[in-house]
Amino acid sequence: MAGKKESLIVASKVKAYIKSKKMMTSSDALEAISDKVYSMLDAAIARTQANRRTTVKPQDL
Repeated sequence: MAGKKESLIVASKVKAYIKSKKMMTSSDALEAISDKVYSMLDAAIARTQANRRTTVKPQDL
């Protein structure tokens, strides 16, 4: 993927969850969370492919 990646998270939901835990969200936290999701999905896709499947399942995460 060239350039900046599209966010994979709903920022308002993430912020609300963090706020519900009596914490605040830094300005760059949302991008870092989305990057983690990309990494998690890439690993799940690799595992799925290694198992000769085309469907990502919960156990791949």
